[in-house]
Amino acid sequence: MSDTPYTPPKVWKWEQGNGGEFASINRPIAGATHDKELPAGKHPFQLYSLATPNGVKVTVMFEELLAAGHADAEYDAWLIKIGDGDQFGSGFVEVNPNSKIPALLDRSGDEPIRVFESGSILLHLAEKFGAFLPKEGAARTEVMNWLFWQMGSAPYLGGGFGHFYAYAPEKWQYPIDRFTMETKRQLDVLDRQLAEHEFIAGSEYSIADIAIWPWYGQLVLGRNYGDAAEFLDAASYTNVVRWAQAIDARPAVQRGRMVNRSFGDLEMQLHERHDASDFETRTQDKLEAAE
Repeated sequence: MSDTPYTPPKVWKWEQGNGGEFASINRPIAGATHDKELPAGKHPFQLYSLATPNGVKVTVMFEELLAAGHADAEYDAWLIKIGDGDQFGSGFVEVNPNSKIPALLDRSGDEPIRVFESGSILLHLAEKFGAFLPKEGAARTEVMNWLFWQMGSAPYLGGGFGHFYAYAPEKWQYPIDRFTMETKRQLDVLDRQLAEHEFIAGSEYSIADIAIWPWYGQLVLGRNYGDAAEFLDAASYTNVVRWAQAIDARPAVQRGRMVNRSFGDLEMQLHERHDASDFETRTQDKLEAAE
């Protein structure tokens, strides 16, 4: 670790090594780097993603919709390998000019609709199917409050705490302390809310839960950023832990976690999803591939 304080130059210039572990996927310009068409399947919805927390939001949403009987929510999920730069292909950039997963192409209507940003995708699907979002009034506003809370708060957890605690090439106390403080404050916000409500926005499971659980639920369950749960004393947020475990037990959530997952335990990986039967064959296929 360098013990020399960093003095910012008068004008910052990009170097290929900027970004540490994620240097290969970060750059200060937008747009495509290469021509590559996106694959397309037979279903109304084409999802291009990876099982990061933001990607898990959307696959959980689709699996919850299907479990609730919305047969028209069938989808194809295509793996986007961000380490290989798939998100910078021309086809992906057409769907999401921001070059981030997840990206969705909704072909259920007369004209295809591109939908990007995970919160926008959740809202789009909730309104389309009339599910996991109250139709009007204070209950709807409360869900929207928490959906936007997550979209605004997660960068402090992922790009802030997660980056400096788990991924940065050098461990600096100041950014770790700064983002640990904010992460614990956010966990306290959730813990106080969940002390009085079964789910995030009240008594009903909603897109607020679906948006927040992949980040904060999996954090307190010990799945994000190595030993971060112990470091944050996550077990002390008892209401968040109770909620996280309840969401984790939902079959649709368990399936959603697997889709577009290409890392971790082999039995939890389903690189692509094109039919519900894919979940039944995943373990045997992956085990055979590993032999």
